[in-house]
Amino acid sequence: MDQPRPDEAEPTLRVTARVLPVNHRGEVLLLQDQDPGRPGILRWGTIGGAVDPGETLLEAAVREMHEETGIAVAAGDLIGPVHHDVVPFTYGDRAFIGDSTFFALALAHDAEVVFDHLEPVEVDNVFAHGWWSPEALEADGTAVLPDLPDIMTKAVAAIHDRSTQ
Repeated sequence: MDQPRPDEAEPTLRVTARVLPVNHRGEVLLLQDQDPGRPGILRWGTIGGAVDPGETLLEAAVREMHEETGIAVAAGDLIGPVHHDVVPFTYGDRAFIGDSTFFALALAHDAEVVFDHLEPVEVDNVFAHGWWSPEALEADGTAVLPDLPDIMTKAVAAIHDRSTQ
């Protein structure tokens, strides 16, 4: 019997925790990467990844922040969740259903980002980091998700609300 093609296979549920660091100018720190199944097509996306077995969403968000940026934060530094979605996507040749929870984080604009702790699959697929306003990312058109500028706006609002309390 023939194996189903990846685009015909049942998608795998992937629960993720995502972090949206926001600076004092209302910009969000994003990572530029590519899907290894679509090399050369660069897009901007959030920091974050899969929740490991036995890990809470907050624990995963803290771990992913360190793995993908080299920046250590505490769970108490995170605000939210500020957004949750369930979205189908592909990565490489696999189909997934992404169940993603997003947290906001106040972060200094000059925080040093390093890619020293990336997972092996990320090493050749994460290229840069940058601070983006939701408006600039929307105009640029390279967001990994079409509604990422709206999600970023929620994170910026959450950080602003906390700083005015």
